[in-house]
Amino acid sequence: MSGVRLHFGAATDVGRVREVNEDSYLAAAPVFVVADGMGGHAGGDVASRIVVEEFARLADAGYDAREGATAVSGTLESAQQRIRAYGEENGSDSRPWYAGTTAVVALVVEDDEGPKWLLANLGDSRIYKMLDGRLDQVSVDHSVVQELIDAGQISADQASRHPERHVVTRALGGPEPLRPDFFLLPFGAARRLVLCSDGVSGLIDDPTMEDILLGAPDPRDAADRVVAAAVEAGGTDNATAVVVDVVGWDDEEESYDAARQQTTLHEKLGALP
Repeated sequence: MSGVRLHFGAATDVGRVREVNEDSYLAAAPVFVVADGMGGHAGGDVASRIVVEEFARLADAGYDAREGATAVSGTLESAQQRIRAYGEENGSDSRPWYAGTTAVVALVVEDDEGPKWLLANLGDSRIYKMLDGRLDQVSVDHSVVQELIDAGQISADQASRHPERHVVTRALGGPEPLRPDFFLLPFGAARRLVLCSDGVSGLIDDPTMEDILLGAPDPRDAADRVVAAAVEAGGTDNATAVVVDVVGWDDEEESYDAARQQTTLHEKLGALP
C-alpha cells in the first residue's frame, strides 16, 4: 500500500430553516463518518456527536484491518449504549428524552487481495462511489419510502415528495437491535467516496451532485460545493458531506495541493494492532 494516499474534505451547514445543526461528521483517515441526528436540540445533536466520538476513538486507537466489520459493529454498539445511557440520565418519567441518529461509515480494511473500503449504513444518510466520471449510490436507504419503492408501490420520483420521506426504519438510539448494512469495495472500484446526510441527497438529485463532483477535483472544494448547493436548493435541513479520494492507486497521479492532506495507508494501518 506504499504510496497510496487518502485526500479528503468535509463540510456542514445548519441550512436555512433549522436553528441547530444535528449533523456530525468525522474525517480522520482511515475512518470517515456522517451521522444525522433526530430529536431536536440536546437530542439529535447529542446522539450524532456520540457516534462521531466513538469512531474517533477507533481512529485514534487503531483496529485490525482484517477485522473491520467487527470493529465497526463494536463501535456502533458502544455508541448505542452511550445514547441510551444519556437518555436515562437526562430524561424522567414526566419528560422522557428521545433521540436517535443515522450513521454512514467508511474505513480502510485489507485482505489477501489488498486494501478495500468497508462501508456501513444505518438510516437514510447515504454513501456514493464515483468512478470514471459516474456517480452511483452504494448504500440502500433504511426508510419508509425505500420500502415502498422496493414493493413497487411508488416511484423514486414520488418518493422525493412523499409525506413520510424522512421516516427512517433503522437508526441508533432506539430499542431495537442494530442491523447495519455492510458493503465491501476494492479501491479500484471507488476512486472517490461521498458520505452525506439526507439534507444533501434530499435537496439535490444524483445528476446534479455528479456534475458538482466532476467540476471539483480537490475533495475539499467538492465537499464545500455539494453542501452549498443543498443550501442554495432550499436548505430545509442540515447538510453535511465528506468526500474522500484514493490517490496513487495503480500509479494514478496525485491531485493538486496534495501535500496539505496526505495519509499513507501503510503508515496508518502499519501501526495498528
